[in-house]
Amino acid sequence: MSDSDPKALRGRERELYPFFLSYRTRWIDNDQYSHVNNSVYYHLFDSVVNTYLIKHAHLDPSRSPLIGLVISSYCHFFSPASFPVILDLGLRVTKLGFSSVTYEVAVFEEGGNVPSAVGGYTHVFVDRRTRKSTPIDSDTKLGLEKLLPLNPKL
Repeated sequence: MSDSDPKALRGRERELYPFFLSYRTRWIDNDQYSHVNNSVYYHLFDSVVNTYLIKHAHLDPSRSPLIGLVISSYCHFFSPASFPVILDLGLRVTKLGFSSVTYEVAVFEEGGNVPSAVGGYTHVFVDRRTRKSTPIDSDTKLGLEKLLPLNPKL
């Protein structure tokens, strides 16, 4: 099965994700059906990716000459999460190119081994001013390489 097959994504184990960020759900995250609203998952993806970029890939969103623009995104939902729960957001890179990177995020309930959702997106790095595609700088690329498969955990 390919990585784009939701059945293949369902069996992902925590060990596949070298970086984790915890998120304490809020009452406002729930929708009328009493589970975390699907749009909140995209906020979670953005939070774990940008936390990693800032802390481990030397990217300063307010000053860096390069910025990452999202060109595609996806999410596969497997089971609902609901306030109050703490979520563990696992992050890895599935593809690292010259000027782009594709992230995968698995959303686990705290301590769980089976994700309730798996999704991600692709960033294309562009010059902050011109918005032209630009190679990923070496410091950022080194940080992103740590999230590729077969790399040691952080």
